Amino acid sequence: MDLHQRYPAISDLKARARGRIPHFVWEYLDSATGTEATLRRNRLRLDEVLFRPSILHGEFTPDLSATLFGQAFPLPFGVSPVGMSGLIWPDAERLLAAAAGKAGLPYALSTVASQTPEFVAPALGRHGWFQMYPPRDPEIRKDMLRRAQEAGFSALILTVDVPVASRRERQTRSGLTQPPKLTPRLFAQVMRRPAWALGTLRMGMPRMRLMDGYAENKASLSSTAHIGYLLRTSPDWDYLKALRDAWEGPLIIKGVLRPDDAARLQDEGVDAIWVSNHAGRQFDAAPATIEALPAIRAATTLPVIFDSGIEGGLDICRALALGADFVMLGRAFHYALGALGAAGPAHLIDILARDMAANMGQLGARRLADLPACLLPAR
Repeated sequence: MDLHQRYPAISDLKARARGRIPHFVWEYLDSATGTEATLRRNRLRLDEVLFRPSILHGEFTPDLSATLFGQAFPLPFGVSPVGMSGLIWPDAERLLAAAAGKAGLPYALSTVASQTPEFVAPALGRHGWFQMYPPRDPEIRKDMLRRAQEAGFSALILTVDVPVASRRERQTRSGLTQPPKLTPRLFAQVMRRPAWALGTLRMGMPRMRLMDGYAENKASLSSTAHIGYLLRTSPDWDYLKALRDAWEGPLIIKGVLRPDDAARLQDEGVDAIWVSNHAGRQFDAAPATIEALPAIRAATTLPVIFDSGIEGGLDICRALALGADFVMLGRAFHYALGALGAAGPAHLIDILARDMAANMGQLGARRLADLPACLLPAR
């Protein structure tokens, strides 16, 4: 079967995944918070970024390679951390780590993933990143950093845009709790999705295994606050300093939308700024990330990573043209898993690379560095 004939775009993978994932899991993956205005705004503002196609530039094959932290990557994108990834598709963490490693791309594991760093380590490639929701207890933080480093994760991501739990009303209506509990309503949904059900039976019901290992009082867990919120804090600048002192590798700060924050983060010694609005899942009055990107690019000389709203190779080109050095995708890789299982991530990587090459061919952009000059000036 030619996957490019049946699933040529992320939208095709998304449509098939919806039919293979239980409804309550789909709502967890696909939803945002509030009225989902920020989710829609990400798409609308990306569509407003236009280019000027070029003519008579002859035949060429675009160079899609990128450099980050002194390391060369064959493509300018990677896999974002997603909490409870294994709930979305059984064994998601290992499958995504293996696909990213084979392609030479970064894979980021969430603190609240359904597997531990040690479990994922055998599948991890050379570019493993560990995303941290900051533990309140300094001893837990120290141990978590040690475990991530010993498992082979070379870069640390501190996510700073989740100071409190968001409401995510669609997710709540679906009946999903943390940890997940199979009520009769949810069990009926699972029975209609046999591939997901069989995989989950093999792997076991997903839990936040890393955080569970540190929890002393699981009995206080409720349906509105998962185990991660019982253990983590809302970090401040002093917390950042402590983390910078404790981690020797690249330190990335994820969830930045203001240029003054980017400038101060550079002064504090971080290694990269990650522009993100958490794909609309945290705050429903946030600007689109593509709106925030140019001012942040102007405020720092650090590498800038970008996410939220990416739906194809053209969107990656848009982000790179407006100042991003690298782009990360979360939902799209899970759509790919839901649609095609283990074969999905590699197919998605191929979709994105082909789409980027096709659009750069239209623009006459031979390298990623050529993209900014191809932008249509704002009116």
